[in-house]
Amino acid sequence: MNILIVDGQGGGVGKSLVARLKEALPGARICAVGTNSIASSAMKKAGADIVATGENAVKVNSRKADVIAGPVGIVAADSLYGEITGAMAEAIGQSDAVKVLLPFNNCGIFIAGCDDVTPGILLEKAVKKIVEIAGESGFSEKK
Repeated sequence: MNILIVDGQGGGVGKSLVARLKEALPGARICAVGTNSIASSAMKKAGADIVATGENAVKVNSRKADVIAGPVGIVAADSLYGEITGAMAEAIGQSDAVKVLLPFNNCGIFIAGCDDVTPGILLEKAVKKIVEIAGESGFSEKK
């Protein structure tokens, strides 16, 4: 199973996702793409198998992913304080991968009903959903 994690800013969300998914699905291939080198570095330190930075990396790896995860802003052009380009949002949106998006309300997108949920709970739910998707796809922990 190929999981693509996309994050920007300091990469905190991506770093947490990578670390939790490496524990929950140790046989999965986790590719982390940061919109900047700081985000990429944080996800690399968390144990991502493949790390890249920038728009083209998002475009290329979105085509190869079974699951794409990150903050909800990764599907909205100009979000994450302008770090998500239109081409990035389009590539993620057009990908056949299942998108598991964390509804952080700091990117100009408000998702009603999510404002009382802690980041820890959001991360837990995202990892649980990706593990569920892996099971449904027949993914085996064996390499």
